[in-house]
Amino acid sequence: MEYVYAALILNETGEEINEDNVTGVLEAAGVDVEESRVKALVAALEDVDIEEAIETAAAAPAAGAAAGGSADEADEAEADDDDEDEADEAEADDDDEDEGDGGEGLGELFG
Repeated sequence: MEYVYAALILNETGEEINEDNVTGVLEAAGVDVEESRVKALVAALEDVDIEEAIETAAAAPAAGAAAGGSADEADEAEADDDDEDEADEAEADDDDEDEGDGGEGLGELFG
């Protein structure tokens, strides 16, 4: 997440989002920088209008509220969905344990 924050800081200050600038912001913040992640971020943001993306993201909750639900109702519905998802995951975990295939993840695939 700190990589995205670095890009947002650079955007806010009007600086170019490039590998050197992102690395500089991250190092100033005390982050152990991974070059591959910096390169991936810069490449992913190459054709993105960050201001437009921020405006679109900010408009989404407002559109949901205008559609008839308040933000609090949406949060409650999301919390209910999360509880159901956790229950489903717990059930799936129990099913996996019962299969007894002896496999220990991806290690079985690679020898």
